[in-house]
Amino acid sequence: MEGAQTQGKDKKDKIDFNGVVKEAYPDLSFKVELENGREVFAYLSGKMKMHYIKILVGDKVKVEISKYDLKRGRIIYRY
Repeated sequence: MEGAQTQGKDKKDKIDFNGVVKEAYPDLSFKVELENGREVFAYLSGKMKMHYIKILVGDKVKVEISKYDLKRGRIIYRY
């Protein structure tokens, strides 16, 4: 039961932003420019790796960012 309680709390610590991929690096990490003009370093989420979803430079993506580290994020959706 304890895991179920902390799972909801973890989701509250995340902020979702839309952005555009500016650079792609070899280890499935990317530099993404957000709608507000900031750039973050983002990596591909596990579900996207599992389903072989490819990300290219110029793609619009949804990035999940922790409110504790605003310079790193995780790509969770490709539009």
